[in-house]
Amino acid sequence: MKNFQNRAHDDGTNDQTPKIPSVTEYMTPISRLITIKEDTPVLEVLKILLDKRITGAPVVNEQGDVVGLIDDKDCLSILLGSAYYNEPVEKDTVSEYMSNVMKDISIENDIVDVANTFLTTPYKRLLVMDNEGKLAGQISRRDILIAIRDMNQKKW
Repeated sequence: MKNFQNRAHDDGTNDQTPKIPSVTEYMTPISRLITIKEDTPVLEVLKILLDKRITGAPVVNEQGDVVGLIDDKDCLSILLGSAYYNEPVEKDTVSEYMSNVMKDISIENDIVDVANTFLTTPYKRLLVMDNEGKLAGQISRRDILIAIRDMNQKKW
């Protein structure tokens, strides 16, 4: 279709502006996310974090609801209990070390929203919740770095 100046009409279908990726494109989905039960021995969690080369994981109850987070910083308290206070930690569970300070975002967010949250809060990972309030996945600062790299490769 041409306009009165005999130029093609721009209907926006050839817009070359890249779409901002959704959080779902870069998050670790629940199907691949390592979660920890609240009654798991804390030394077992330490092994999981080291073996899987991750820095933290959501803690869930028997119903699968998120009740906290356990990360490498929380696990540093194991040293205080065992060495400093000379208390055995073999029977301690995740619930004694986990943090209930966590931030979640909606599955509807895009990576710009997520990057802004990371820039304005101290969080290193965010829980991604579906529209029913259930855990859908997790996204980390590293995931956003990957998104930035991908967007620059596409000349965003």
